[in-house]
Amino acid sequence: MTVANHATPEGTARYRERFADRAAKNHFRERENLQLSSIGIGTYLGNPDEETDVRYCDAVVRAVQLGVNVIDSAANYRFQRSERSIGDALKTLTTEHDFARDELLLCTKGGYLPFDGAPPRDVRAYVEETFVRPGIASFDDFVGGSHCMTPAYLQHQLDQSLRNMGVATVDVYYIHNPESQLGAVSETEFYDRLQRAFERLEQNRSDGKLRYYGVATWNGFRAAPESGQQHSLERMVQLAREAGGEGHGFCFIQLPFNLAMPEAFSVAQDAMDFGVTVVASASMLQARLARGLPDQVRAPLGSLKTDAQTAIQFVRSTPGITTALVGMSRVEHVEENLALIQVEPVSEESFSQLFS
Repeated sequence: MTVANHATPEGTARYRERFADRAAKNHFRERENLQLSSIGIGTYLGNPDEETDVRYCDAVVRAVQLGVNVIDSAANYRFQRSERSIGDALKTLTTEHDFARDELLLCTKGGYLPFDGAPPRDVRAYVEETFVRPGIASFDDFVGGSHCMTPAYLQHQLDQSLRNMGVATVDVYYIHNPESQLGAVSETEFYDRLQRAFERLEQNRSDGKLRYYGVATWNGFRAAPESGQQHSLERMVQLAREAGGEGHGFCFIQLPFNLAMPEAFSVAQDAMDFGVTVVASASMLQARLARGLPDQVRAPLGSLKTDAQTAIQFVRSTPGITTALVGMSRVEHVEENLALIQVEPVSEESFSQLFS
């Protein structure tokens, strides 16, 4: 069964209204005329097994029930299994719990080799059979043996993600860690490749397979200018204008931001000027910020019940960041972390105390 439609202003407003008496002020933020939750659920970590599949499905369902309508994945997360768990969750939400597809922002990524359910015994044979023989990509197209962003490859990955999640349209499609290319090609060639990718994604917007696109990076927006790894958001926006005109779909970026990795703060501010929505990954740095936070951090952020909530509160309170992604594969973690939905993000004055 394919779940039709995509996130809409009417659907996300309906979702927000479900939590009118439960969600704190500013938990929902309006971007692209959509009402988006300040906390999203990520699906990166976990074993590639059926038990984890079921846990992620249950976690996504519970997160949506509690006030999260931003769901994030990638083709290579758990070898496509995370996307498939989201597909199972969407079926449960729409058939058993009275939620609709148009209430949810569904995000995924393409770029890395995804494999299929588990690592293959022979990676080269997998690449040859899956991509080279069908003419989707050559061996030379894979930088470092694992990353590709040619138009044909991204098309294959997008279509695969739509099938995995059982949907007709993905709301946000990210090119996954494009900085992986920079060690192998010049800056000029990098941006040429990016523009060709944007042109294909714009075509998919026209075809109704995606609504918006962007880049999800790890180092790209955090690296120093002299490193040769830094991305120019301004240049990316210009490439999108060339590919899709003023109504282009380059409207989202994802980057790591947390108490231990605040380097991209200025990028979040710049993104507002470009009309680009910022989604933060690694809000708890894979649980490393879920314990042991000092009082001088906890107090300005509201002296919350847990350090995990404190770490999330920091990210969702950062000016310029719309949604803090939190990887959650267990219902008990969902319920603990999402108690924060009833707490307002801290004011800019309180937030600034962390840096004084």
